[in-house]
Amino acid sequence: MSSIEDTAPRPTAPKPKPKIDGRRLRSERTKQLIIEAYLALLRENPLIPVPTAADIAARAGYSVRSVFERFPDLHALRVAASDYGLAHAAALAPARDIGGDRATRIKSHVETRAGTCERGVALWRALLFNVDENDALKIRIRVARERTIERMELMYRPELSALSETERRNLLIAFEAVTDIESWARMRDMYGLSFAEGCAVWIGVVDRMLPQTPEGTPPS
Repeated sequence: MSSIEDTAPRPTAPKPKPKIDGRRLRSERTKQLIIEAYLALLRENPLIPVPTAADIAARAGYSVRSVFERFPDLHALRVAASDYGLAHAAALAPARDIGGDRATRIKSHVETRAGTCERGVALWRALLFNVDENDALKIRIRVARERTIERMELMYRPELSALSETERRNLLIAFEAVTDIESWARMRDMYGLSFAEGCAVWIGVVDRMLPQTPEGTPPS
């Protein structure tokens, strides 16, 4: 005859926790620090779009060997830094005031775009350096431009809705060119405008180029 102990459900053994690959985590952390060192050097020396491996390693606190253990060459590092920079820019610049009136939307979009340009000009110039030699960088540049246009389509949807497909496309191309990162850099570096003054220039231009806001949209 079986006892109560024999018929009672036996406790199941706890499932083993998945092992954390410490070596892989350290390698990924090293990779990130190398990318951050590369970006820091770009910001400090914008006239040198491709810092040397020795400079990057010294800034990151690793050996040159560590750099090339994680990136086969400096072109691969540029591509990885581009992906990191684009993701970082998107995280720091969410769309705001989408439902606001015309003036609010223009101001919000311009200030967000200006902030992205202010932070990203060094990386952008590094992307453009010898870009014809690297198809992966061409793709990143196209993605960055397309994201800029998508943001403008979102922010100026009421005004763009009144245009034909061709008119809307042409206006967005013009807007992307006007608010290009090099346009921002010229205002800041060549003409000495402050951040606020540069924003004021872009706000005025966008407001003049943007079609009349349809009736029923929140007024300015």
